[in-house]
Amino acid sequence: MFLSQGNQLFPASKRSEDCVCLLSVGLFSQTPTGVWSVAANISHKSMFNSCMALHQLYYDPNIENKNLAQKWLMQAQVSPQAWQFCWALLSPDKVPEIQYFGASALHTKISRYWSDIPTDQYESLKSQLFSQIACFSSGSKMVLTRLCVALASLALNTMPEAWPGAVAEMVRVFQEEGGGVDGRARCLALLELLTVLPEEFQTSRLPQYRKGQVRGALGREWGSVCPLLQQLLRRTDSPGAVKARVLRCLSSWVLLDVPLSESEGLVHDCFSALPDPELFDTAVEAIVNAISQPDSQRTLLEQVDHWQSFLALVNMIMFCTGIPGHYPVNETTSSLTLTFWYTLQDEIMSFESDKQAVYLQVYRPVYFQLVDVLLHKAQFPSDQEYASWSSDEKEQFRIYRVDISDTLMYVYEMLGAELLSNLYDKLGRLLTNAEQPTSWQHTEALLYGFQSIAETIDVNYSDVIPGLIGLIPRININNVQLADTVMFTIGALAEWLADHPVMLSSVLPLVLQALGNPDLSVSSVSTLKKICRECKYDLPPYATNIVAVSQEVLIKQIHKTSQCMWLMQALGFLLSALPVEDILRNLHSLITPYIQQLEKLADETPNPSNKLAIIHILGLLSNLFTTLDISKQDDESADSSAPPVKTAPPPPGPNPVVVVLQQVFALIQTVLSKWLNDSQVVEAVCAIFEKSVKTLLHDFAPMVSQLSEMLGQMYGTIPQASALDLTRQMVHIFASETDHFPPIKALFELVTSVTLSIFQQGPRDHPDIVDSFMQLQAQALKRKPDLFLSESLDVKAVFHCGVLSLKFPEAPTVKSTCLFFTELLPHCSDVPPLARVVQEDGKLLVQAVLEGIGGGASRSLMDQFAEVLFCLNKHCFSLLTVWLKEALQPPGFPSSRVTAEQKDNFSQQILRERVNKRRVKDIVKEFTLLCRGLHGTEYAAEY
Repeated sequence: MFLSQGNQLFPASKRSEDCVCLLSVGLFSQTPTGVWSVAANISHKSMFNSCMALHQLYYDPNIENKNLAQKWLMQAQVSPQAWQFCWALLSPDKVPEIQYFGASALHTKISRYWSDIPTDQYESLKSQLFSQIACFSSGSKMVLTRLCVALASLALNTMPEAWPGAVAEMVRVFQEEGGGVDGRARCLALLELLTVLPEEFQTSRLPQYRKGQVRGALGREWGSVCPLLQQLLRRTDSPGAVKARVLRCLSSWVLLDVPLSESEGLVHDCFSALPDPELFDTAVEAIVNAISQPDSQRTLLEQVDHWQSFLALVNMIMFCTGIPGHYPVNETTSSLTLTFWYTLQDEIMSFESDKQAVYLQVYRPVYFQLVDVLLHKAQFPSDQEYASWSSDEKEQFRIYRVDISDTLMYVYEMLGAELLSNLYDKLGRLLTNAEQPTSWQHTEALLYGFQSIAETIDVNYSDVIPGLIGLIPRININNVQLADTVMFTIGALAEWLADHPVMLSSVLPLVLQALGNPDLSVSSVSTLKKICRECKYDLPPYATNIVAVSQEVLIKQIHKTSQCMWLMQALGFLLSALPVEDILRNLHSLITPYIQQLEKLADETPNPSNKLAIIHILGLLSNLFTTLDISKQDDESADSSAPPVKTAPPPPGPNPVVVVLQQVFALIQTVLSKWLNDSQVVEAVCAIFEKSVKTLLHDFAPMVSQLSEMLGQMYGTIPQASALDLTRQMVHIFASETDHFPPIKALFELVTSVTLSIFQQGPRDHPDIVDSFMQLQAQALKRKPDLFLSESLDVKAVFHCGVLSLKFPEAPTVKSTCLFFTELLPHCSDVPPLARVVQEDGKLLVQAVLEGIGGGASRSLMDQFAEVLFCLNKHCFSLLTVWLKEALQPPGFPSSRVTAEQKDNFSQQILRERVNKRRVKDIVKEFTLLCRGLHGTEYAAEY
């Protein structure tokens, strides 16, 4: 079990024998609201409860108790009592877990609630922290680090005004002898403090103006740090642990953009650490970080008289990039250097064209060498060695290869088409040289280079791709990793194949052959999907073969569920380009076995086994219909607020998907009748129709009436969110069409009525239904506000449901509800029932919004609340003026932390802004910080 403290995580220790406070478990008291209460004004009891909570967190097997303990501890950290008990928890008789919590509580209070600390307490707090760090310099490392982070946070909040020369004082305090702490421990503690100081600055939430001040102050403090680090690194008697900490400290400080001229000597000293195997990685990281800073590379590149020296440095980094051995098993250095190549390239490419040309002449050969080095490092080890790697090592190697891929893609910007030619020449020589045996690893790495570039760069103009396509069938694919890369490379070239369809015959047989290999499931299926999507109008000659092979692997159940779904999507793309009669014939062949299986399952008594089979079959149909589109769609010109439109009329006759759906409709109803209680089956059924509607758009029209009737029956029997989502899609596409308005209107009124009854019974157990219901109402207001003119629709009840939904704890539900109100308010002028309910009950809406802003809702929702206020101000100005005054009048509402003057100021600011929505959002964010007591704290900087 791990306890989260800010961004820090630490493992639970197995030691518990020293926990003098940990007498038993379960001795917490709960308030009536169910929140663990912090013992007020009794630091001893607070400390005891903290110890108990930590014990419960680590050693109680009950997960609910663990969660409650974690919740209590998180609350205790930010409570006023934390100032008392955190020092007691650092007592030497406590175990490290308890001490760590005490240190973390200190850091939390200092970093997030700095404004609570009186200025006359700064010196006392600083002194206590220095004392505790000295005590723990020979103790637990994790506690020492948290205490150092706490003091670093204090320094950042007080420098430069209240604590000028902070770093110089830190160095002086720890260099003084005393306290019974040996020199080595004091030195390591000081280095830890100096290391975390810049790191804390990088992650702090200081306001932007303070960030600039503190960065400047830290820059001036480098003069106190650099001589110390140099002295320790140069001393022959400095222990390895001290030198390693010095190098880490340098890495931390150079990220503050310390000028290279001020760290040059220290960076030079880092090279002397390279021969030491224990220091090599840390030294490389420090050197690379130092010279990878933008200002450093500018400095270095412009030293024209010493360009050979810098080139020698570049070659040293190149050696580190290509250091012998396989990452991460034999070495972990090479990954540290990749940033350097990015920043060096950025600097060169930022020069003006004349100057850039000079530098490219020198560095293009270096970057071609880098490509060779990276591809060598990307090579897999021997099969035997790779088999001996742990799963974690394999995953690290996979991520490392992704980093190399990203670097190659970036390098392409500098090297251009010549890079592809270079790779092609190497691969050609490798595959055509019969005299020299080649390893599959070498071939795979070169293909991986092509794949890395082709995945993101437009290679359609390249003259080497035809040759590459011609070489691929010559590859002796005798290894899974090589076969995977061949597949992914073909997939990356799918767009090129669409422009050069004559080459399909060279690669398609390889892809279809790979489909039958379960080890190549992901690569082969994703590649076929890409080809079918990009090249569908050139695939009819291959369609019969593709469908046959796909059917075979589906029947044999070679692939996992997700790949089966991808394969159905691929077939949907493929069939879309065929004549309608061919589509129907292939559909019949493809889905008949599944329909027969579904008929059999529908007759069986529901059980977990046949449930999975039913969901799988419904999922296959959904994914097939997602991509089976026989007419072209205009994605670019379609207005996002209106249904998408087709640019070309569909072929005459019924749409093949509609034909199939009509044939299986009765079967689906039979399945539903037995599984209506199961939300997953209902969701799978709704997905078939929802995806079909999204794809077919108005071509789905023949099914609107019967689907509306089925949806009404489903939702009326057992309400499910998925049915509401499908209803919303139907409203989006068909509500504005005269022929389909009656069934859509009837369905909309029915699901609204049923949902209102859920609200009457208590909606808290159905946040998903409430979320989907609010989205449906918003969509109806957007597409067909006339739906709210119906006497059968209780508009007032819908409005009240919205007000109630604003108070839900689930953020997505509140967002959907705010969207509902921002769609509703503009219609006060043209939909009388809406105008009446807003006039009568709008104050309730204002109160609910203010309650959320005052602290009742997550701060992440403030933009949505601001949009509701903006709409109210724009469309109901005179009413809002009264509502705001009345709602803000009661003392303590929406928060006891804001004064009447602050509330009045907020109200006036809101009412003044009827045009600038961005300004309203800023006003709301400012007010919510005041309401929560966070104004001027570190949290405020998040905004």
